[in-house]
Amino acid sequence: MIETLYVGAIVVLLALGVFFTFVSAVGVLRLPDVYARAHTASQTDTLGAGLALAAVALALGWQHATVYTVLLLFFVFITNPTAAHAIARSAADMGIEPWTADDGEANERLESDGGADKADERDDAPSQDATGGDNR
Repeated sequence: MIETLYVGAIVVLLALGVFFTFVSAVGVLRLPDVYARAHTASQTDTLGAGLALAAVALALGWQHATVYTVLLLFFVFITNPTAAHAIARSAADMGIEPWTADDGEANERLESDGGADKADERDDAPSQDATGGDNR
């Protein structure tokens, strides 16, 4: 009975870890800008990795490898949010503007009014990035 509960807890932790890691991957692919992507990557990926490592630690039992797994879990909890903060800070320093709901509404209005062709004509002109160089 106890062994069934033990294996069940491992399976649940591992399944939740895989689920949150999958949500993180989908979020990174689907979200509109670097800030939202860094946010989802740091939160859900940290949770997914944490749950998966907790499952591994539970499966290993009381061994030296379990201590290493818990230390790795602590390392992931510290480094993932720190890396996401550094990415967002760097994007802000580069002058990258966050996506807002107004941006999405403007794109929808352009497409519904047939103004997408006008936007494409404006895209023919060379654009510059935040450093002043050619973005193309």
